[in-house]
Amino acid sequence: MPSLHKRSVRAVKDVRRKVRRAQTIVPFGVGGILDLRGESFVAADIRSWAAAAEQVESPRLARKLKVGGFRSAPVIPSGKAAYTTRVGPSYVRFPKWLFCPQCREMQLWRPDRELRDKQPTCDRCAGKPQLAPMRFIQVCRAGHMSDIDWRRWAHSRSEGHTQRQCQVRRLRFVATPDSSGLEALRVTCAVCKAGRNLAGISQKNILKQTGLSCLGTHPWQSETDEADPCEETPQAVQRGASNVYFPITHSAIDIPAPASMSEDDELTQRVVNHQLWPDFKSAHGGPISDAYRDVIADQCEVPNEFVENTRRRTDEAASIPSAADADDDLSIAEWAAFSFPESVIDSKTFSVRRTSLGIDSEAPASMRELAASISAVVVADRVREVRALEGFSRYEPSSGEDEDGEGGRVVSVNTQTRAQWLPAVETYGEGIFIAVGEESVSAWERLPSVRNWTRRIERNLDASFKADRLREKSGPRLLPRFVMLHTLAHHFIRQLSYDSGYNAASLRERVYARSHVPGSDLPPQAGVFIYTAAGDAEGTLGGLVRQGQPPNLAETLIRLLESAQWCSQDPLCADSTGRSLANLNRAACHACTLLPETCCEIDNSLLDRTLLIGDGDVPGFFNGVVEAALEESAGAVDLP
Repeated sequence: MPSLHKRSVRAVKDVRRKVRRAQTIVPFGVGGILDLRGESFVAADIRSWAAAAEQVESPRLARKLKVGGFRSAPVIPSGKAAYTTRVGPSYVRFPKWLFCPQCREMQLWRPDRELRDKQPTCDRCAGKPQLAPMRFIQVCRAGHMSDIDWRRWAHSRSEGHTQRQCQVRRLRFVATPDSSGLEALRVTCAVCKAGRNLAGISQKNILKQTGLSCLGTHPWQSETDEADPCEETPQAVQRGASNVYFPITHSAIDIPAPASMSEDDELTQRVVNHQLWPDFKSAHGGPISDAYRDVIADQCEVPNEFVENTRRRTDEAASIPSAADADDDLSIAEWAAFSFPESVIDSKTFSVRRTSLGIDSEAPASMRELAASISAVVVADRVREVRALEGFSRYEPSSGEDEDGEGGRVVSVNTQTRAQWLPAVETYGEGIFIAVGEESVSAWERLPSVRNWTRRIERNLDASFKADRLREKSGPRLLPRFVMLHTLAHHFIRQLSYDSGYNAASLRERVYARSHVPGSDLPPQAGVFIYTAAGDAEGTLGGLVRQGQPPNLAETLIRLLESAQWCSQDPLCADSTGRSLANLNRAACHACTLLPETCCEIDNSLLDRTLLIGDGDVPGFFNGVVEAALEESAGAVDLP
């Protein structure tokens, strides 16, 4: 693995600077900014990862992303070992321009001034106060990020000959009390007294007009050796702004192979899952390739030719585009595993069992209506999920390859060569899967009012900059069932947070309702999986499994449908014709439907209570359940 410029990399190791393993994927993955007690760092690319990185197996996800495997950041040892062992990803101090909060002197921090586990301080002031990072940085659509050239900014409006010829350029970052906002913040030269305030610094093209250009580097790269020519216009943004970092992550539930797998398939799986397989693929053609091949063949008990043929087949499969690529989605195998749990091997990483709502013919009408709508209930006693970071974009989310060049460009987690492996984290947990009847949901989708209502949402989706990303989840066509089930999943999580013992932020959703390309013979999907995942080996408290058993689940579903009828923002929320970013939501807001970002797989988009419970014009899928429940509630009230 190529080495980094070690002097520019600072490992985050001490107690105050530790991050959880899951945070090395999101939000502090490669390219992400980490703020810790007044200090600011950015995660370097995977070339800085130590050799102690642990292998993470997920063949299905590896095939989809066309990589050799995944690796997870190792756990930092406790005690003295934490200070003698180089483990985990590295973080670079960024921005490098710092200022003293007392004397306001600005300093361009150099890597050779770093002291282990010490914060940068001002040597000019008594008490040596900690230096603070500058608030503004510059990014571009190509994904580059660097410090703003504050020397040039301060002298960009020089008036006299002395100011224009100033070469010392000692800077101060001052705040003036006679103005407000960014006009009160000013970068000045302590020598020639030239200066400029920060008013308008966030305007488009302001840096270009000042004469500043993109350096073509990332904070962990050398400006002399690793800079790429970049013609993109840099944009000044605040260090903590939401458009600084858009991580691109993928996840997959670990589905065991069917029992009917052939012997050759089992041997191939054993070879591909070997811990040296990613190194063997990346070293192909090199002198160490034969050594890797011999070790893999010996430990997997297969001939050397078998290992070579497996490598050749995987390379060919990755290079040849498949006709089914447009509809290639990991949810297909997951939907089959949850829909038919008896056809999947019960393993230590995937254990599911079918159950029911426990509703009989003597139950209240609302319960019978609910039972008619739900076709399957499966509880997962144990599931394993792998989440991987493919790359990131800046300034604007990646919108795929397009002709006009709009949208951010995806930056790989390895900024020097093609990534042979990706950083990932494995988590274990439990969950509840419910599916709605295909005949019922298909008949509901054929209603003209439902189709027309969903078409309006789809028009907003087509005009959104997130269209490509959301289409990966919804499929080529947005179906009414997707919006309805996605909204059901959100209300399910909110209700479970009251009943199961888990808080809402620890629960996650997977919506199975995507459309397929015309002519596809793939089975239709109509279900949701709500699960929790923890980074340890246990990963379950049993709360979700208990809530998935009768009669708890039926009562939970009835309560969530009743609560979905009312929002404190009504009638503004219920009558909305477009909410949230790009008007991708309808009747959904923070008071009734939206969840923490860790819960939702598509950024709290494509939500609408109307398709769940209905209104005067559009019938919701669970409209019958809601009406029966209201009648029962009215009948239970004793009038004087």
